[in-house]
Amino acid sequence: MGTCFSSSTKSTAEISPFDLVVKPPPSSSAAATAPPTQRIPTATATKTETVSFAATVRLYGPPNSLVTSYLRFALLHKKVPLRFVPSEDQKPTIQVGSETVSGSQEVLLRYIEDKFPEPRLMIWKFNLEGFDEATPLIVRAIWLQHRSMLWHMERMLRWSEDLAARGGKKAVDPSVGTPKMEIRKFAKSYTHLQELMLEHAQMEERILFPVLESVDRGMCKSANEEHGRELPMMNGIKEDIKSIGVLDSGICSEALFSLASRFKSLQMMCKTHFEEEEKDLLPMVEAAEMGKEKQKKLLNQSLEVMSGTHSNSFDFLLEGLTPQEAMQYLDLLMKFGDPNLISSFLCSDVVD
Repeated sequence: MGTCFSSSTKSTAEISPFDLVVKPPPSSSAAATAPPTQRIPTATATKTETVSFAATVRLYGPPNSLVTSYLRFALLHKKVPLRFVPSEDQKPTIQVGSETVSGSQEVLLRYIEDKFPEPRLMIWKFNLEGFDEATPLIVRAIWLQHRSMLWHMERMLRWSEDLAARGGKKAVDPSVGTPKMEIRKFAKSYTHLQELMLEHAQMEERILFPVLESVDRGMCKSANEEHGRELPMMNGIKEDIKSIGVLDSGICSEALFSLASRFKSLQMMCKTHFEEEEKDLLPMVEAAEMGKEKQKKLLNQSLEVMSGTHSNSFDFLLEGLTPQEAMQYLDLLMKFGDPNLISSFLCSDVVD
C-alpha cells in the first residue's frame, strides 16, 4: 500500500485541489507580514528560531502509530519537504532546522498550523457545508467521499479533453512522458477512481440503505437504480482506456473524443445522483435518531466494506479533498473508527 510515509511525483494533471482552499483573513496580530518565527507556548521545544520553510521537516515516531500517520498527512498537506525517521519513542517529535518539538497530537498539530500557516488545516469543529457535531458520522463520511469523487471526475474529464484536443500527441509537461506513458498514468488514476466509486456504492447498498429501508420501505429505490445505471458507464470507460492503450498515438483521436464524452456523461450523472442523495436521503439518517454507539457501528461497518479503497487508494481519496476536508475525514477515522481497522489502513507497508 505505502500510504503511510511514501511520496510520489505527480504530473500537472494529478495535483490535489490545493488552489481551492480559501485562505482565512489575517488576524490583527498577524497583519502586514507573517513572522519568520512562531511562539510555542504549550509544546516542549528546545528553542524557537528563524527557519526557512524550504527546510526539510523531520517527523520522528513509531511507524505503526496512528498519531504519527495523522501528523504525516497534516505535514504533507502543508506542502513542506518531509522525511520520516522511525523511532521507538512512542511520543512523536517534529524537527524543523534546529527547532525540536514533541507532545500530544493536538499540541503538534497546533505547532504545525502556527509554523506553516497556509493552507489552514483545522477548523476545530465539523462545520463544513453547514454540518455540525449533531450530523451523523456516516453522513459526514459519505459527504466527504462525494466531494473527493466529484473532484477526481472533474480532473479526469479535463485530462481526457486535453488528450483528445492533442490527438494523443505528446503533452507539453515533460513529466507526463510519452503518449503511451501518459495513457498508462491515466489508466492507473481511473483504476483508483473506479475502485472508490464501486466500493462507495457497495457501502451505501449494504450499510446505509438497509437502515433507511427499515424505517420507510422503498426510500432508496431511486438511488439503487442510479447505481445500476452508472456501473455500465464506468465499465465502458475502462474498456475505452484499454483500447486506446494499444492504439498508435496518431490514430486514436476519435477514441479519445469518445472517452472524453463518456467522462462528461458520467460526471453529470454522478453530480446529479450525489446532489439527490444529499438532499433527499442523507437528512433521513439524522431523522432516524441513532445514538452515538449505533453511529460508530455504522461508520466502522462502512469502512470495512470500503477496506480496499482505504488500504490501496487512501492517498487518492484524500487528494480529492481540500486540506481542511481531508483533515476532517482523518478526524472521523481517528476519533470514531476502530483502532485496529484504522491502523490497517494507515500503517501498513511503511516506506522510508
